[in-house]
Amino acid sequence: MDTITEPDQGINRITFARTDEQRALVAVARAFAQERLRPAAAAMQRAVTEHGTGAWKVPDGLLAEAAGAGLLTYAIPEPHGSGLDAVTCSMLMEELTWGDPGLASLLGSAQLFAGGLLAAGDGLDPAVRDHWLAKVCAPEGAYAAIAFSEPHAGSDLASISTRATKDGDEWVLTGEKTWITGAMPGTTALLVFARTGEAGAGGISAFIVPGDAAGVSFQKLDLLGLRTSYTGQIFLDGVRVPADHVVGGVDAGFLVAMTFFAHSRPQVAASALGIARAASEYAVQYANEREAFGRPIMNRQGVSFLLADMGMKIEAARALVLRACDVVDRGEDVGLVGSYAKAFASDVAMQVTTDAVQVLGGAGLSADHPVERWMRDAKVLQIVEGTNQVQRLIASRYYSQGMVSVP
Repeated sequence: MDTITEPDQGINRITFARTDEQRALVAVARAFAQERLRPAAAAMQRAVTEHGTGAWKVPDGLLAEAAGAGLLTYAIPEPHGSGLDAVTCSMLMEELTWGDPGLASLLGSAQLFAGGLLAAGDGLDPAVRDHWLAKVCAPEGAYAAIAFSEPHAGSDLASISTRATKDGDEWVLTGEKTWITGAMPGTTALLVFARTGEAGAGGISAFIVPGDAAGVSFQKLDLLGLRTSYTGQIFLDGVRVPADHVVGGVDAGFLVAMTFFAHSRPQVAASALGIARAASEYAVQYANEREAFGRPIMNRQGVSFLLADMGMKIEAARALVLRACDVVDRGEDVGLVGSYAKAFASDVAMQVTTDAVQVLGGAGLSADHPVERWMRDAKVLQIVEGTNQVQRLIASRYYSQGMVSVP
């Protein structure tokens, strides 16, 4: 029998004890979420309910305040951002989403754009990359967008039809993108995926497009959830961009997208944690305060067990999120565990928010309580970044190669 002389470095790699630095960063994010995001979201919801979607407006100063607190660029490498590791980023994302999922999504739009540029590795001129990173990391804050989806191509990126045609030293883009966070007037920059070659994944390229480029226009969408965010359509009518604004190389956009998704899905999972935790905490407080048949409903087993299940599911999801982020930080293949985390955590968020509505009963159906809103927000996360059915498809492809766990 062989003797084990060294510990397996793949075991107990994640420490669940936060460092002092992480605690300090989380405290900043939590305070901002409590003091600024929750009140702002409530005011925005009231305005839209009373006056329609045309009343949507981020409160003045919120973007700049978030920028000043370092909450817009923490995932972007120095010197443009803080360059935090994925595990720490997930902690901040959870807190901000706990504050409000829609605003957290919109305020994080510049980091999504930056993530697309960084996914290109050496496939982007460093001068071009740094120019645009500096613009979206401006001290006053900025919005940006990364545009994959089209009306007839959501999770199936290989089916996009937006076209980019070479014309001298420029590319000319024509087409339509939809369901895009940050696709709105005033957005600083877009990362647009378009077809440059034949049908399929091999004929796609990614382009940096200035938000104010001639031929770019936007239209807001009214969605089920994340209504405090700005989700819109992008219309590209003969938009010209320089040849050096191709990200990752011509016809290499699909690889850029897959690299981006692998690193972003654990953070989407962290967003789901924030929603689930918010709903669970609210339901627990309500159950302790609401009385029925002479005592708090918390004392009813049917309610207390439901709340216990919420807590267990959230803790299990958090462990999986931290596991996926740890894999990212180690530079290993995160495809399988990233899909696990995204699907599981967003499914948990959907279940927890639904159960929170149930705990509140009739009150849970009212806009006077936020749980119905969080339930709608959770549904969005089961769809974005590849539906949860697609995440299961990804997992099955790993299984077909004999990979059923992450080393």
